[in-house]
Amino acid sequence: RHFKDRDDLLADIAKRGHEIFGAALLTAWDKGLPDPRAALIRVGHAFLDFARDNPALYATMFESGIAIGSRSDLRVAADASFDILRRAIDAVVAGLPPGHRPPGLMVALHIWAQAHGIASLFGTEKKGGRLVPIAPHDLLEAGILVYLDGLGARY
Repeated sequence: RHFKDRDDLLADIAKRGHEIFGAALLTAWDKGLPDPRAALIRVGHAFLDFARDNPALYATMFESGIAIGSRSDLRVAADASFDILRRAIDAVVAGLPPGHRPPGLMVALHIWAQAHGIASLFGTEKKGGRLVPIAPHDLLEAGILVYLDGLGARY
């Protein structure tokens, strides 16, 4: 009675998920201390922790087919959670030599996609998921470090 249909209910659940997710990412970011690179790794770990600890909520947020633009409150919550990663990336990119700074949005989308892929493929308890000899956190951390090292981000 509180929702007009199934999609409206799922959109509300996804919005709440993004709010919880964003709070976890913000806590992990911790104002970029002690340095942006270490803080970014914590944000990546928080991403995977959220997916592992909240698989149904994570699936509703990212795999239910609910369009982020279907409701303005969902869009605001989803953008806010992504913006925390964006803030972390911007801090790392700012440490690159002038003239060698890629667009922060591009880097943020690459890291977000990498985290989402690892979370979806290896970071939840899905039946039939591929087993790998590397823990998801270590896999993501290595991927982020290789990516950042390729950009020349050394701390």
